[in-house]
Amino acid sequence: MNSSELKALVSLLDDSDNEVSAHVENQIRALGDDIIPFLEKQWEESGFDPILQKKIEELIHDLQYNNLLSKLKKWKKDGAQDLLEGLWLIATYQYPELSLDNLKQEINKIYFEVWLQMRDETHPEDNIRILNQVFFDKYKFSPNTKNFHSPSNSMVNQVLELKRGNPISLCSIYLLVAQKLNLPVFGVNLPSLFILTYESKSTQFYINVFNKGLIFSKKDIDSYLKQMNIAPQPMFYEPCSNLEIIKRTLVNLVVSFTKNSDNQKSKEVNILLDGLKEEE
Repeated sequence: MNSSELKALVSLLDDSDNEVSAHVENQIRALGDDIIPFLEKQWEESGFDPILQKKIEELIHDLQYNNLLSKLKKWKKDGAQDLLEGLWLIATYQYPELSLDNLKQEINKIYFEVWLQMRDETHPEDNIRILNQVFFDKYKFSPNTKNFHSPSNSMVNQVLELKRGNPISLCSIYLLVAQKLNLPVFGVNLPSLFILTYESKSTQFYINVFNKGLIFSKKDIDSYLKQMNIAPQPMFYEPCSNLEIIKRTLVNLVVSFTKNSDNQKSKEVNILLDGLKEEE
């Protein structure tokens, strides 16, 4: 289909005949996300036609959303190896043009600062203290307690920019830096709180990134669970997978949109979450 034919097709989106406009929408959707740049150009050229512009906006969103869902499923199918890629995919729900390479550069900046101070250190807790100093004192990462349910807390680009986040987003960035430093640091799925564990053959302790990287022990988790009146389970003490981190991030995002009364976005993110639960 050439440019003229595509323009003619787009011009029929606001046709008064609903059957015609619906048929046209289906034809455009069938072209896939490669058509998005053309649709964006047509939106700019549509001038003062708000109905047509709204139709184009909805089509672009649908195409981007379906592309995101496919990419998330592929990420899982490929083994969910790259946590940053999973976080990037979630962020593209709100920021479709977001660059994964830019996120990698931001993580590398933090990594390099820590690496410079850690080169001669071998003791696990001292390594974590150095990482804490860079992460919290130099880069000023902190919990977003004032706007805890803001969707931005689940968007890795926003957390890297604003240095504010919820427990799992702060843990995820901290974890990415730690693992790049070859530290055996992993996520742990606690009820109502996401934490990290440093687990090697010789030692294991826990890190509360939402509380300035506080180091604590298994006994502290026991006390926490007792206060919450929750029976201990192995998953509350042991590392979880990248897939579990991404699923919990999506759950948080659903809660955020629900708390902000954005039911359409809450529904769409739930579908993304269901896509990661398929065949489990």
